[in-house]
Amino acid sequence: MNIVFITAIFAAVLAFVLGLALGFFKKFFAVEQDPLIGQLREALPGANCGGCGYPGCDGYAAAVAGGEAPIDRCTVGGKTSLDKLSALMGVTGSLVPVVAVLTCRGTKDCAVIKGTYTGLQTCRGAKISTGGTKLCAWGCLGFGDCTRVCQFGALSLGKDGLPVIDSAKCTGCKACVTECPQNLIRAVNRDRRGPTMLCSNRNTIRAMVRRTCTVGCMKCELCVRFCPQKCISMDRFLPLIDYSRCTNCGTCISKCPAKVYRSLELA
Repeated sequence: MNIVFITAIFAAVLAFVLGLALGFFKKFFAVEQDPLIGQLREALPGANCGGCGYPGCDGYAAAVAGGEAPIDRCTVGGKTSLDKLSALMGVTGSLVPVVAVLTCRGTKDCAVIKGTYTGLQTCRGAKISTGGTKLCAWGCLGFGDCTRVCQFGALSLGKDGLPVIDSAKCTGCKACVTECPQNLIRAVNRDRRGPTMLCSNRNTIRAMVRRTCTVGCMKCELCVRFCPQKCISMDRFLPLIDYSRCTNCGTCISKCPAKVYRSLELA
């Protein structure tokens, strides 16, 4: 009993001494932090999403204070944070609000699967181990990696096997864009007007497109031929839209037999 009591006292004394030592060394070796960094940090939302390209809000605040980063990288804080950072730094910046858009319509009923997949139940795991679970090598894998990295509740996995994006909740942090191994989620300007291609199938054989996914782009190029502004061209077997010339007339939407175009009204 005495040994237990003595051990407890010794442990308490040792902990007290170590605590004092740590406090001393912390104060003695402390590095003075620029107060501007703290002020900038307070102006940020604290989401630590990494959308700015830096390791959290602390890292971004330090980069802004050091002149290594512009003040318009925080999409989560939006105009509120931008105005505060602008006042603190004495510079101006412009923030282009963006929203995530899924460029695939290959649901469980439309996209043909290769077979039963029993590996790691993540998109990245399926991509690395089997090259994907669907015959369409460009389609959404449907395991919801993007939904798990979204910190704002803007993404959920639908019953059809595709992510559902709530544009009202999306902050444009681009975490889902980075996470998707198929590069199917794009950051689109909220104020953009014009159709968006909701297919990423780049198969060079037209017949194979429909065999692997019944809603894939048929490569018929009707959108290219009938566009009044001639702002659509084929790029690696998919239509590419020049939005600087697009008038959002809707011709490509009406002419497309596969209905792969969607006019986005997101603002």
